[in-house]
Parts: sequence; C-alpha cells; structure tokens
Amino acid sequence: MKKFFTILAVAALFSFQTEAAFIEGLEDVPLLKGLEQTQKDNISFGNEESRLVEAYFTSSKIGFAKVEKFYIETLPQLGWIYQGKRDNALLFDREGETLEIVKESAKPLLVRITVKSKL
Repeated sequence: MKKFFTILAVAALFSFQTEAAFIEGLEDVPLLKGLEQTQKDNISFGNEESRLVEAYFTSSKIGFAKVEKFYIETLPQLGWIYQGKRDNALLFDREGETLEIVKESAKPLLVRITVKSKL
C-alpha cells in the first residue's frame, strides 16, 4: 500500500510542480522550491512497520507563510489530512503516521519537518 501511495504521490506532484523534488529521507513529501535541506541535525530510522524522520530546512528567500500555504495545498493531494495549526506547527495525519512542520526561527527561516509513526 505504501508503494502505491508513493507512485500516486509522484504522479500528483508532477501535476502541480514542474521541477519535482522530494525531501531527502522522505521520498513521499515534496520539497518547496526555495528551501534548502541542511544535513546537520537530521535523523532517520525505522523499518517496514514504523519510522521516524526529522529534517531541517533553511531559506533566506522565503517566509513561513509561503511554506504554510504550499504544504496546506500540496500534502492533501498526497493523502495527508490537515489537522490544523498549533503554535508554530502545522499538523497532518496519514495512514498511521503524523507529519509536523514547525517554524523554528523566522530570520533566517529555519523549518523542521518530522514524520513519525503513531504508536
């Protein structure tokens, strides 16, 4: 089922973004153009049943409002259900996993994206 979602995600992504890029370690979550993934502090581990991936992104060109708009519009097309906003975090759920997008700082913009299995 996960492979089906990945194939569906790639097809959907090409329909709304010509230069498709995905987050390293999260091949089923698109990367907003203008964000750069930092290699420092990223974590990733899991197996077929569960996973935890945390990645950090920075930008001096865009603000969090653009990040928020992009992911609220894009992730539902990939099966993620928007659960709302809490403080500086956007929350999504999909098939036993949660995705959290957090604004860590505004200038320069630092964003943390975490995907983890629900326990």
